[in-house]
Amino acid sequence: MTIKKVSIEDLGKVVTLFDLYRQFYNQKSDVHSAEKFLSERIRNNESIIFLATEETGNLAIGFVQLYPLFSSVGMKPVWLLNDLYVHSDYRKQGVAEALIKISAEFAKKTNSSGIILETQISNVNAQKLYDKLGFKRDEEHYYYSLELEN
Repeated sequence: MTIKKVSIEDLGKVVTLFDLYRQFYNQKSDVHSAEKFLSERIRNNESIIFLATEETGNLAIGFVQLYPLFSSVGMKPVWLLNDLYVHSDYRKQGVAEALIKISAEFAKKTNSSGIILETQISNVNAQKLYDKLGFKRDEEHYYYSLELEN
């Protein structure tokens, strides 16, 4: 397995995985919109994406997408691990763990205070991995969301 930071030249390799990721969360397949969305994030430097491929580098098997945030209290950057996906044929082979570890290395290099994430309560497999890698479940805060109609 090889992991690299995605550039615009790698867009085609990550789009299919991103579309599968969205389908995992019950969204309709939309490869065209997925490509547009990821292209904008990359071109505008609004996210960092790491892509895992097989050794040849031709077959994309997983990705992680990080968004930059800031902690006003800590006065440091924080990375939001927003998207993590491994193709079903490559799960339980250490791909997700490797993607998270490279994300943590990147967070350290950027002098951030850490990585935050959220996952569905039903996603027990992901929770086990996050626990194993040292993530701590927040027991002190409530998180709220406000959905807006467009």
